[in-house]
Amino acid sequence: MQIINDLLSILNYEATVVDIRQGPFQTAVLTRHCGLASTPHDPGPHHDRSPVKETGYLLDKDAAGLARMSLSPSDLEAAIGMATINSLIEVDESNCEELNAADLIARKGENKNVAIIGHFPFITRLRSIVKELWVIEKNPQAGDLDAKESENYIPQADVIGITGTAFTNHTIEGLLNLCNPDTYIVVLGGTAPLSPVLFDYGIDAVSGTLVTDSELVLRYVSQGTTFRQLKGTRLLTMMKERD
Repeated sequence: MQIINDLLSILNYEATVVDIRQGPFQTAVLTRHCGLASTPHDPGPHHDRSPVKETGYLLDKDAAGLARMSLSPSDLEAAIGMATINSLIEVDESNCEELNAADLIARKGENKNVAIIGHFPFITRLRSIVKELWVIEKNPQAGDLDAKESENYIPQADVIGITGTAFTNHTIEGLLNLCNPDTYIVVLGGTAPLSPVLFDYGIDAVSGTLVTDSELVLRYVSQGTTFRQLKGTRLLTMMKERD
C-alpha cells in the first residue's frame, strides 16, 4: 500500500499515545491531536479469532507502531492505524475550507456521470442533480451495485467519491487505478486523511474531519456514536489546484 506508506513516511512520531477508543461506528486515537476513522462492520462470529491481537496493551505501543497498524490485514486494526495517522497529521487549515463533500460532489457532478464508493446519506439528493449515479457498495442496499461491478462503472465516471474506509480495507489504490485520467476524484469521510500526499495519487479533493474537542469526541465514541451524532469536530475540504 504505497499511498499509506507515503503517509507514514511524512509523519512526526514524537508524540505520546494518550488514548484509544474503538466504538461500534467510530474509532478515535489521541496522540498530538485526536484522529478519527470509521470502525469497520466485521460480520460473522469472532469467538475463535482475534481481530485486534494486542487489545488491552495498545497504549504500550509508540505512535509509530500504532500508525503502522494501518497496514494490518485486520480491518479493525487498520482502523486504529488510520485514526492514529489522522491524529498525527498537522492539518494546514489555510489550505482547507468548510465545504461538505456532498455539496462539492453535487457541484462537480451536475448533469454528469457520478460514481460513489460507499452508501452515504446524500445519495438521494444526488440522484436529482447528476446525469447517472452509480453507488457501489461491499454490502449493497436497494439500488446499489455490488463492489464487484467497480471495473464496469468507475471508468465511465466524470466524478467519483471514494469513502475513506478504502484506506482501511486497502482497496484505495485499486479504485484509483480504475479512474479515467480526467475524472474528478473526491475522498471523503471521517477516515479520509487531510494530507496533500493524496494529491500525488490523482486525488483532487479530500473532505475529512478535524477534531476540535478531543475530550468530547472520545466520550461520544465510547458511547457508540455514529458519525452524524458526533460533536466536537469540523468538516473540512482540502482541494488540489488543477493545471
